[in-house]
Amino acid sequence: MNPTPLPLLVLYYSQNGGTQNLARHIARGIDSVAGCEAVVRTVPKVSAVCEAVENDIPDDGAPYCTPEELKNCAGLALGSPVRFGNMAAAIKYFLDGTIPHWLSGHLIGKPATVFASGASLHGGQESTLLSMMLPLLHHGMIISGIPFSEAALNETRSGGTPYGASHVAGHDGNPALTAEEETLAFAQGQRLARLALQLNRP
Repeated sequence: MNPTPLPLLVLYYSQNGGTQNLARHIARGIDSVAGCEAVVRTVPKVSAVCEAVENDIPDDGAPYCTPEELKNCAGLALGSPVRFGNMAAAIKYFLDGTIPHWLSGHLIGKPATVFASGASLHGGQESTLLSMMLPLLHHGMIISGIPFSEAALNETRSGGTPYGASHVAGHDGNPALTAEEETLAFAQGQRLARLALQLNRP
């Protein structure tokens, strides 16, 4: 009988589809590693209108992440669109609600990685990736990037950084990934899964 696969949480927020497409390829990378399983989740949009309430289940796309899914994951891939060189408010709002996980140390020692999508090549993608790493470091997670042994990192003319996978959507918000962006996201998912397996060996 096969043991239960390690659940690796791919948690993202996406408005135009670029970050969502990265999440899908990261999930494919995770699922390609025997003994691991991607759990793809999103977070609700943050509204400036206090009375606005999101449905419990999104109309389309991934389900919303629950506190239990974050607590029980064996690793985390966190993704966001670029917002002035920082993570989107929806991701920050979700992370601000993880204080119980921090107090209990649920995420200590688990591997984590980050990914992002933005309109321009030099419009803050890398600083957005770094901004998402900060709360994960406070949680005691082990941050993983993409090594330069991945050939696509040297070949890309669009997204892709050593800090994590990224997508350049352009000013028209095109969500379609380039071949290199797909390759790097897949490799990032594989790397996260392999690290999770190594860290969970008896």
